[in-house]
Amino acid sequence: MGHSFEIHERAGFRYVDEGPTSDVPPVVLLHGMLGDHSNWAETIKFLSEKQYRVIVPLIPVYNLPLRESSVSGLAAYVHRFVAAIGIRKMVLAGNSLGGHIALLYTIQHPDTVSALVLCGASGIYEVEMGTSMLRRKDRDELRRRAAFTFYDPAHATEALVDEVYEIVNDRNSAVRLIRMARAVQAESVAKRLGEIVPPTLLVWGLNDRITPPDVAEEFNRGIADSRLHFIDECGHAAMLEQPNQFNRHMLDFLHEIVGIPEMSLSG
Repeated sequence: MGHSFEIHERAGFRYVDEGPTSDVPPVVLLHGMLGDHSNWAETIKFLSEKQYRVIVPLIPVYNLPLRESSVSGLAAYVHRFVAAIGIRKMVLAGNSLGGHIALLYTIQHPDTVSALVLCGASGIYEVEMGTSMLRRKDRDELRRRAAFTFYDPAHATEALVDEVYEIVNDRNSAVRLIRMARAVQAESVAKRLGEIVPPTLLVWGLNDRITPPDVAEEFNRGIADSRLHFIDECGHAAMLEQPNQFNRHMLDFLHEIVGIPEMSLSG
């Protein structure tokens, strides 16, 4: 735990970029609304050591212009990012809001996505969190809400509570949080699942209380080429709470769909 990664900058985008370039598409990981690249730390380390190139954009959930503060606005941001760093084909993975962004992106740009991985993705329905978080700004309430994300409340660390507290007490961030929470409800992809073409892996916490298991079942029914794995004693963020199981499912899927990276001689 506690891995730190270099943050690269190009054309105004900030991102983590680990692992070698190879003959297989890179893996692009999208974090959720109250998350950041560190949510994926164990997966970044695991996959890059297996010779996959792993890229994690820092998604500006609270910094986009208000008119772009929507799921489609963030999908457009990801599209600009991918173009800026020269990725033509990728494996796209997302947790929570990141999964919703990945779904919308894949519907809009199917040719650029070799495979899709979803974990606790919004896009069908989720137990509403965003706006009600702002009704109370006391730390105990925020701690309780943060703990709701996990099976084991110990994952709701003081550092996480501090981050959430900062967001909901910053007016600009709070306005965007409310707007984004509404956009998640408004920009449902429930009726568009038939448009998801790439092979899709669903890895879901059996104890997810935000996007419960029936959401995963609905994704699995609606997406033609999908496979679903549940992880027990796991909430909304499997890659954080049960990283070993999550990473194993992801590696098996990558081996099946895009293959094992052959090291390029140029490195």
